[in-house]
Amino acid sequence: MQILDVMQKALEGKPLSENDYQLRRFSPKVKEKVKEYDIKYDPDNPVPSDDSLADDVFKAGYELFLDVGAFCMDTGRVISYTESEVKEALRNAPDKLVMGEGRDRKTFVPRKIGDKTPPWCLLGAGGGAISTDESFLRLMEGYAEIPEVNAITTPAITRAGGIRIRPRSPLEVLGAMRNAALAREACNRAGRPGIPFMNTLSTAESAIALSAAMQPRYGLRASDGFMIASMDPMKIDFDRLNKVTVVLSMGAPVGMDFAPLMGGYPGGPEGTAITTVASHLMGLLTLQSSYLIPFPLHLRYVSNSSRDLLWTISTMGQAISRNTHLLSLSLNYTAAGPCTPMVLQETCASAISAVASGLSIESLGTAQNKYEDRMSPVEPRISAEAAHAVVGMKREDANEVVKALLKKYEAKLPNPPLGKPHWECWDAEARRPSKEYSKVVRDFKKQMSELGVALKPET
Repeated sequence: MQILDVMQKALEGKPLSENDYQLRRFSPKVKEKVKEYDIKYDPDNPVPSDDSLADDVFKAGYELFLDVGAFCMDTGRVISYTESEVKEALRNAPDKLVMGEGRDRKTFVPRKIGDKTPPWCLLGAGGGAISTDESFLRLMEGYAEIPEVNAITTPAITRAGGIRIRPRSPLEVLGAMRNAALAREACNRAGRPGIPFMNTLSTAESAIALSAAMQPRYGLRASDGFMIASMDPMKIDFDRLNKVTVVLSMGAPVGMDFAPLMGGYPGGPEGTAITTVASHLMGLLTLQSSYLIPFPLHLRYVSNSSRDLLWTISTMGQAISRNTHLLSLSLNYTAAGPCTPMVLQETCASAISAVASGLSIESLGTAQNKYEDRMSPVEPRISAEAAHAVVGMKREDANEVVKALLKKYEAKLPNPPLGKPHWECWDAEARRPSKEYSKVVRDFKKQMSELGVALKPET
């Protein structure tokens, strides 16, 4: 499948209004597949161990994609694929990616359930917003120094020349160029000049901003990854396809991130799990993606650490890992903010659910990822430590750990603590957490040890 083939389908596919695609085509078909395969959410097992459930979710998602395709918003047409096209794409999907340069050059491989291969850890801000260049640099240095980091997800700069960035304006173009240059500078400072940025340029919403920032002078490389977002449910537009075209012309890998909204068009956790599987296939064919970043979100909590969404993450992860060799990373969003026990509990519950189910991780978006400066290098570091600590853990054991963590925080999800901005919980000069946050981390690690998950001792 080539981008020209995708464009032909976008121009010649079945005409349909966006509303009809969402409400009359997509949503009814999701409900039909949930009923056909008798898929049922089990709140007592947020990390299920039922292989037949995983396989049924995969079959349902596979058939959903064949039935509904993707929707092109610019042409008002459905981009449909034949089963032979999907099978060929799955056969030919990359089974590894070599990312980065020099001593930071490493190979990202798929994982299976119970796999003892360490997860690929894409760490950082998860696209969170940062208010100043200096804060951007300090946080990026902190991310680059995390021992488990394989690649970095950069924050989004919100101002250019002191002016708040407006989408699709020269301010966005300037901000994206600044994002790229500062990210590479920070990693050079940290002694990690070759580390890849796999969720690159959160500032670049438009194709023109991404294209401008990809000039070699700003430090981006073909060994980085370029993440492009789809829209819920399974929608795409020309601007995103323009990004794909530019990235592929550079010889770089495309990643697609997607956030099926539980409580929205996919329905409950069962439909959201099926939709997440179908979205993997959409990314593979429509955006020519080499790696996929699912992050289903809760309509009310705008996070994915709730019991039902941990079940969704686990189930769809098992579906993908059992039935494909796709490179998939689960991105977690927490409801709570930095410097709180809850944020660590949430992110570890999500990371453990994903890794035990055969996925790698991207960590993370904190405080629902909607507040400026509510992030620090502590949360992704703890996520990565937990992810590495449970490598090879059985799903049944992971299920017990996750249930114990849920008991500590799930009652707080409707009104989570916002935490503190990074300058109050991260000592940028010493490059370590504040005294207050250090105590929170030590206490949390003691709790995790009692649950049978040994994280690294704090120094």
